[in-house]
Amino acid sequence: MKKQQSGFTLIELIVVIVILGILAATALPRFADLSSQARISVGEGVAGGMRSAAALARAQALVDNNLAGPVNMEGANIVLVNGYPSNTAIVTAANIAGDVVCAAGVCTIDGDAGCTVTYTEATVSGPPVVDTSALTLANCDGT
Repeated sequence: MKKQQSGFTLIELIVVIVILGILAATALPRFADLSSQARISVGEGVAGGMRSAAALARAQALVDNNLAGPVNMEGANIVLVNGYPSNTAIVTAANIAGDVVCAAGVCTIDGDAGCTVTYTEATVSGPPVVDTSALTLANCDGT
């Protein structure tokens, strides 16, 4: 009796490996761009935290009937400008750490060169502005 062997030939295995290599080479560029999108998402998260912290500080000031401030948020005194956190107080209120530059009523949180979120203090005519317009793929590409 002859024994019949079963399995793949060397040619079949090489063809499968070549096909897998081609698939991997075409999929790699799509996944390589995720770092820019991750930086944008982090910036949007920081912006959301700043908006929430500003709203919570405003709510605390309204509850305390003290729109001139400061208000106490979790043991930290938050200085208010027009009923909202000042440019430097938003960093404390939102618990932001990292590269933050505050001057003349504006705080800029720089996650990357050009990949920034800015907070502009409230004015008499309106609430603070959190600007995320710099969070683009071109600005947040890591260079």
